[in-house]
Amino acid sequence: MRQSSAKGLQSKSASAMHGGMTLPSMMNAIAITAPGGPEMLQLRPLARPEPASGEVLIRVAAAGVNGPDLAQRAGFYDPPPGASPLPGLEVAGEIAALGAGATHWQLGQKVMALANGGGYADYVAVPEGQVLPVPEGWALPEAAALPETWFTVTQTLVMRAGLAPGMTVLAHGASGGIGGAVIQIATLLGARAIGVVSSPEKAAYARRLGAFATIDYTREDIALKARELTDGRGVDRVVDVVGGAMAAINVAACARGGHILQVSTLGGGKASLPLREMMAREITLSGSTLRPQTSATKAAIAARIGADLLPGLSRPDFEKPEIRVFPLAEAAAAHAAMEARGHWGKLVLVTDFGAQER
Repeated sequence: MRQSSAKGLQSKSASAMHGGMTLPSMMNAIAITAPGGPEMLQLRPLARPEPASGEVLIRVAAAGVNGPDLAQRAGFYDPPPGASPLPGLEVAGEIAALGAGATHWQLGQKVMALANGGGYADYVAVPEGQVLPVPEGWALPEAAALPETWFTVTQTLVMRAGLAPGMTVLAHGASGGIGGAVIQIATLLGARAIGVVSSPEKAAYARRLGAFATIDYTREDIALKARELTDGRGVDRVVDVVGGAMAAINVAACARGGHILQVSTLGGGKASLPLREMMAREITLSGSTLRPQTSATKAAIAARIGADLLPGLSRPDFEKPEIRVFPLAEAAAAHAAMEARGHWGKLVLVTDFGAQER
């Protein structure tokens, strides 16, 4: 893929000193010019952010593209108060400056982070508790594909739903960012994942990530197949990104005491549910969004990832998610690719700095 450059947009105005490092006062960033399609994403020269107290400034090498970015661009997911209006919720790069009181990281350290917005840029300021070291053996563009989905799944499936070894997890959208993270996190923690997919190619990818079985929803009954794969019990946990009519199917696929985690509603925000069946079989349905959570909550999720999952990510035999790389200036093309049928894996935007690091 062509690696276009946006260096010409950078301002030559005064630079600032941070810890002995000279940083530009301006940067390249992707702005949403108006709610709408991918063409509303435009590269702009903007002022570089300053890290506030307890924050670090990251020189971005790469930024992951996620569903919430697409929803924000379309005008359906406004940033919470105080967050950057720019898209981009996960990045990897190096620490460029430290805000007052930020003591956990050192200048130049390679990191990945969950951003509160603004990741589609050369620099982003992030609360230091939302930052993690890049796993050993991972390139920065690869690491940029992790934080948003891994924070989401760790918060919901692990911390809220109490995923335990031996459980069986049904992962919808198994070839995408969330579904792939479900499979890999479940596997790392001793659970078994079943991936829901729509093609043989996506099934093969889900199995490479660690799914012990897959269900092709275009030709198989999800609930029936899930029960067959679990000797009639049903699955212990479901992570769903579809919503709509899938909600009732998830209930039918669940074991007694099962827990369904609703993390997106790509198939519709309203559903008809068999409430009596849910009561009789003690099934829990919970929903969550990550972006509005407090910095303290996000720091707690990061700590859990660091303690329980990061060592597994550094294993030589760990299967990294498949990524497709676009230059930052081609963010619109990346969004169009994510919205196209047949997409799987993660899409990543690479800055000029990131292109030099690859």
